[in-house]
Amino acid sequence: MTKHELAKTYEPNAVEAKWRAYWEEHDSFRTDAASPREPFVILIPPPNVTGVLHMGHILNYTIQDVVIRWRRMQGREALWLPGMDHAGIATQNMVEKALRAEGKSRFDLGREAFVDRVWEWKERHGGKILEQFRRLGASFDAHRMRFTLDPGYSRAVAEVFVALYRKGLLYRGNYIASWCPRCRTVLSDEEVEHEERTGALYHIRYPLEGGDGHLVVATTRPETMLGDTAVAIHPEHEATRHLRGKRAVLPLVGRLLPIVEDERVDPEFGTGCVKVTPAHDPVDFEIGRTHKLGEVRIFEEDATVRPGFGRYSGMKREAARRAVLEDLEAEGLLVKTDDHKHAVGRCYRCSTDVEPWLSMQWFVSMKPLAAPAIDAVRSGQVRLFPDRWEKVYFHWMENIRDWCVSRQLWWGHRIPAWYCGCGEVIVETAAPSKCPKCGSAELRQDEDVLDTWFSSWLWPFATLGWPEKTPELGRFFPSHLLATGPDIIFFWVARMIISSLEFMGEVPFREVYFHGIVRDAKGRKLSKSLGNSPDPVEVLDRFGGDAVRFATVLTTPPGQDQLYSDDKIETGKRFANKVWNATRFVLPYVDGAPDSPPDAARLPLAERWILSRLTAVQAETTAHLEATRLNEASYAVYDFLWHSYCDWYLEISKPALLDG
Repeated sequence: MTKHELAKTYEPNAVEAKWRAYWEEHDSFRTDAASPREPFVILIPPPNVTGVLHMGHILNYTIQDVVIRWRRMQGREALWLPGMDHAGIATQNMVEKALRAEGKSRFDLGREAFVDRVWEWKERHGGKILEQFRRLGASFDAHRMRFTLDPGYSRAVAEVFVALYRKGLLYRGNYIASWCPRCRTVLSDEEVEHEERTGALYHIRYPLEGGDGHLVVATTRPETMLGDTAVAIHPEHEATRHLRGKRAVLPLVGRLLPIVEDERVDPEFGTGCVKVTPAHDPVDFEIGRTHKLGEVRIFEEDATVRPGFGRYSGMKREAARRAVLEDLEAEGLLVKTDDHKHAVGRCYRCSTDVEPWLSMQWFVSMKPLAAPAIDAVRSGQVRLFPDRWEKVYFHWMENIRDWCVSRQLWWGHRIPAWYCGCGEVIVETAAPSKCPKCGSAELRQDEDVLDTWFSSWLWPFATLGWPEKTPELGRFFPSHLLATGPDIIFFWVARMIISSLEFMGEVPFREVYFHGIVRDAKGRKLSKSLGNSPDPVEVLDRFGGDAVRFATVLTTPPGQDQLYSDDKIETGKRFANKVWNATRFVLPYVDGAPDSPPDAARLPLAERWILSRLTAVQAETTAHLEATRLNEASYAVYDFLWHSYCDWYLEISKPALLDG
């Protein structure tokens, strides 16, 4: 094979492996903070350390790679910064699953040994997804790889926690939060997925004190009545006016319940009488605080009934519900049961029904932090594309609630708070040697770790060395583009804008590109259970990385879902073959060609025509890329190479070339 000959058949895996090796050998994607070139920065949405490649990743990372390569070709100092998230719940669950196979639990190992075990797992199995991205041809700067539990990153997390605490924006309190009985930790509101179900609405008779009649409450969860501490009515509801100042008797338990008046009661729900269970319902919790009611917890961490509740103790919540209903019916207190549609919260990680849980947790006050982030999008400092997501962003931000950031896990950033027997709470970036109030050295660190997203929201600047004023931070912050799915607009995107404005005084990026998700040809979400989710590595092996990348971008309109099919990927493969064969045909004629282009005015008509088409498609492609219309940019290239160049120009040129 001569210098300018290609193999007869295009073998994408061999060709792509060759170029990956070349890029790595020549450090092609390394960036320099001291470079005089204008920077362009994209930060990878860090995949979980437990993650494996799926088709959604291919869409997300191809979008980023197209843009970063284009900017690099324009002469920019183009940084695509990679990294991984420690993924608290997901990673801990993975290791606990392995322990269960050995007949052990994390409690058998103890905290220190368990965390060591997770680090061992991370070194053996973590990061597989980044190697798969390399197979895809991703051009990130591998020298700048970051992990959210790196020592420097951990320092940034501690600095932020302490700074928020000292500003009065982070507090600890006994509040209701969503609890996952499977993962044994609280969840933030955004980590709870709601599913509409058809359940039952149970109408239960509560006798009034002294045999003075009864009232009827309606509930979807009769088992929680064991924790009732009051009945509430609306102060202006005529039908319940006669109950003012009276007390009811809690069925099955005998506890006397005050009847309180509260405007949060919906008089149209049921009979207008509402059971109040402050330890197991967020609205009831607020009612309880207003009226100084007691809080009776009925569940253990695994959602079984606690000791002290008679025959119900030790029962799982479903069994307790059945037992309570049986006893109510036996005593003639179950009035009726209606079908009832309602939303049930589930853990986003394991799909277990969550339980409202009263416990001591750490919270971030989000309202004052959100205001500048709302202004940043409204003023255009940050552009959300497609712009329909602005409405979603504003609705969430304007109704934002305080963020519960503590988690009952062992894997993650341990909360930098220490407790002294005298009652003092010490919040510092490093362990204190003694209590500043009483001088005692007997201090106990908080057992909880921080929500994974508490470290992820610092990604735009913690990855660049903050809180140190590094050259990278000065050069590469803020970034220019964030490409991500809209499913984490609240988890991550909004919070990054908040944290960057608070700690850097500037927005973290200029544009957020929200792409859709990958579905099958019938529009269904890809799922192993449906059998419609292809193995991305097998797809890459079968079609080649370039074919998969090109077809993925070509067939995905901005912000819309991609409908995956092998036929669409086949389009990319055929195009790659077309380019290969055209190049193979032309290369033998390159020898002897002048180093500089000839005067275009003296060229034959066909050459002048193809050059004019090239100039036009360059401008068209650039305009589409500037507007983040990657599918239209891809089609412009496809149309030019397939039709203008191959079908017309090469065919016109063949007689002259073949005749010598």
